[in-house]
Amino acid sequence: MSENETVQPAMEEQTEQKAVQLTPEQLHEQFDWNSTGAKADIYSKADREKLDSVYEKTLTSITSNAVVDGKVVAKNSKEVVVNIGYKSDGVVQLSEFRYNPDLKVGDTVEVYVESQEDKSGQLILSHKTARAMKSWDRVNQALVTSEIITGFVKCRTKGGLIADVFGIEAFLPGSQIDVKPIRDYDVYVGKTMEFKVVKINNEFKNVVVSHKALIEEELEQQKKEIISKLEKGQVLEGTVKNITTYGVFIDLGGVDGLIHITDLSWGRINHPEEVVKLDQKINVVILDFDNEKKRIALGLKQLSAHPWDGFKTDLAVGDKVKGKVVVIADYGAFVEIQPGVEGLIHVSEMSWSQHLRTAHDFLKVGDEIEAVILTLDREERKMSLGIKQLMPDPWASVITKYAKGTKHTATVRNFTNFGIFVELEEGVDGLIHISDLSWSKKVKHPSEFTKVGEKIDVVVLDIDGENRRLSLGHKQVEENPWEVFETIFSINSVHQGTIINILDKGAIIAMPYGVEAFCPTRFLLKENGKAAKVEETLDFKVIEFNKESKKIIVSHTDLVKDAANLDKANLTEGQKKDEAETKKATKKVKDSIEKTTLGDIDVLSNLKSDMEATEKKTEDDAREAKASE
Repeated sequence: MSENETVQPAMEEQTEQKAVQLTPEQLHEQFDWNSTGAKADIYSKADREKLDSVYEKTLTSITSNAVVDGKVVAKNSKEVVVNIGYKSDGVVQLSEFRYNPDLKVGDTVEVYVESQEDKSGQLILSHKTARAMKSWDRVNQALVTSEIITGFVKCRTKGGLIADVFGIEAFLPGSQIDVKPIRDYDVYVGKTMEFKVVKINNEFKNVVVSHKALIEEELEQQKKEIISKLEKGQVLEGTVKNITTYGVFIDLGGVDGLIHITDLSWGRINHPEEVVKLDQKINVVILDFDNEKKRIALGLKQLSAHPWDGFKTDLAVGDKVKGKVVVIADYGAFVEIQPGVEGLIHVSEMSWSQHLRTAHDFLKVGDEIEAVILTLDREERKMSLGIKQLMPDPWASVITKYAKGTKHTATVRNFTNFGIFVELEEGVDGLIHISDLSWSKKVKHPSEFTKVGEKIDVVVLDIDGENRRLSLGHKQVEENPWEVFETIFSINSVHQGTIINILDKGAIIAMPYGVEAFCPTRFLLKENGKAAKVEETLDFKVIEFNKESKKIIVSHTDLVKDAANLDKANLTEGQKKDEAETKKATKKVKDSIEKTTLGDIDVLSNLKSDMEATEKKTEDDAREAKASE
């Protein structure tokens, strides 16, 4: 029985006793006329104070803007009624609990007291605000303790989903949704999921969660159990989980294995999708596994016999086969005879030509060709092929077709420092040595003489059938002009030439008939004492000629010296004649003086004048000769 139920009969009993003892006059005097029309109060002042004290003890002392725990006492489709121990209950919108669809009456929730009373006297509570105020502490704690938390997936975003966790928007990357690749993120929007907090950036208020981490923990134990039972060569059924450019991932029922692209088919494939499809169930064989790294290597092609085991047994070296070019490299091409059986055609077996080329010059992927088997090793499962063998070997007729001394036209293929490689026909190459390019010009590099792809006349100088080489010459197309040059450019002969290049020790002179000569630096000095320059045309004197080495040495300075010596010789002869005439005149004067009389003075005077004029002329001639030297 409650305290109220005990107090009320006692008071009624006292009231009845008083009513019996008092007279009507006494009752009239005691009647409270001010309470007329009001509800009768059966409690005395002391009883009321006692009851108020008991009631107040049942209420929780709360303040506004505080977070408290409450109990769900009612729930409908829109609202949740929460009792926090206050004189009235609070109402919270059900949408604030959408992350927790399992909310039921009796659950304890935290709420934020926004106001103790609104205008209508209603207690105002917010669960969303309470969660937000404590969310960061909870999130950080969940990261430290690896606690499993619940969140509501609000929407999709770039690269993943946005989930509401404790009122905070957390990012769920697409790669962390599940252990298998997710192709449609939208199916998770609006769902409540469990997560683990994997990363927090408190500065930017970023939270990253993972649902995959929970699944991986469950699968880890399954993997250990499955891998412990695996054996090499074991055949299992699996489901194609993911396809990449390098292979296929197979779900073996809790653990994944990889079929590398090379283990999908005995034949060559460009992409695994040519063999398998997503979600396809296939049988695979275990090739290898790693207990520590939990890696399993699987194979599909190993479930069928190797194509080489069934390859035609009657084929032998020299036989012709047909196939398709599947791979091309610079060094050769791989030809598929049948799926899983390939042969290599080396670039040297594609043409009889000896000059450098690549397989791309002859074939392309997808070509259907015929080839000859050159080698066949069934144990090593290797085969080499050739296509040039389908054509006649041009060297079989080289000796007769390109006899020594015969003239031909060739195509320039490439250069080296020592000569030019040319092609007379497909498969027949030859070398023109740099010394056999020109009779008259000194060629430093073959690129100065011709260009790749140009035609050039040649003469066969020698044939090396064993090494399949021809020694060719270009200058031999014409007769050796140095036999004639020996008579034209004889020693001391003078020719006009043009300076075309100046080197450290001299200059190259272009002489007549296309011949080049060399003039040492000391022989380039001109009459004025200065050295000749490029493009000047001067006379040059041949001072050396060597027919064997095809070398001509010339000098311009020698011509200048020869001219000066000739002038000096001419001047000396004139001076001697003048001196003799002067002596003769002087002697005549002396002789005349001895016979002279006073009457001959005029005659002597004229003679003296003639002698003085002769001496002056002699002195002037001597000064001019000296100046010219």
